[in-house]
Amino acid sequence: METTYHGTARAGDGMSQLRDLIYETCGIYFADSKRYFLESRFARRMEAVGAKSFKEYHSYLRHGSDRQAEIQKLIEEITTNETSFFRNMPQFQALQTLILPRMVAAKGAIGFKRLKIWSSACSTGEEPYTIAMILMEKATTLLAGWGFEIIATDINDQVLARAREGIYSEYAIRATPEYHKKKYFVAQPGGSLAISPDVKKYIKFQNVNLYDDSRMVFLKGLDIIFCCNVLIYFDQTSKKKVIQHFYNNLNRGGYLFIGHSESLFGINDEFKLHHFPGGVMYQKPL
Repeated sequence: METTYHGTARAGDGMSQLRDLIYETCGIYFADSKRYFLESRFARRMEAVGAKSFKEYHSYLRHGSDRQAEIQKLIEEITTNETSFFRNMPQFQALQTLILPRMVAAKGAIGFKRLKIWSSACSTGEEPYTIAMILMEKATTLLAGWGFEIIATDINDQVLARAREGIYSEYAIRATPEYHKKKYFVAQPGGSLAISPDVKKYIKFQNVNLYDDSRMVFLKGLDIIFCCNVLIYFDQTSKKKVIQHFYNNLNRGGYLFIGHSESLFGINDEFKLHHFPGGVMYQKPL
């Protein structure tokens, strides 16, 4: 894939090539206005590997013996991971009151009592753990006799390690209802809280690059996908590619949630748009 930026980055300084490499690897687009941000992040990794210039660092990423490991570390430097439990309550309300009853009716009618949900940019784990708690609360009523699986992925190994550990500050849990705090968390020394092992067992954490065709093709048979506040980092071409993967990987009738400031307008017209109080969701037509 050949990618070219025609911005104000100084010709020949290596910055453009580094931006292109990031784009080719994970589809994340950085405009010229983000140059200072990129320079500071590049500088950290350049110091770590002993590169003296952008050009030298670019050569290292292209030809170095541990280039794949270094590209992963660079991606971890440039991605941000701000999240919390029960962050987007309108979406979780829609999951409980609209989607789950529809799924139970449709899949139950054919005797397939299993749900598969993907948190596709899970960061430190707050979103998939929130989804698990919601489903567990339905386990003796609406989802009695059902099984469910939550796949939680991110491109950043550091945040995935924290997600697997499952220990959080009070700030991360600030929007969590008191009932859920008492039932699904265990107090830790120093005031932090650990997610219960009962919740952890439903979630499988993986490193997945949404721009990697070879990985995305294996994530089939999904009922619901959450991909919130990710599309804002992609350009139009990258968005179309990722959303098409989501469409292909969803079961017929499956649902997609994206961030409240994001839209599929001009990106994909195959999904059916549904409104709910406080937001919208997209459905793959039956």
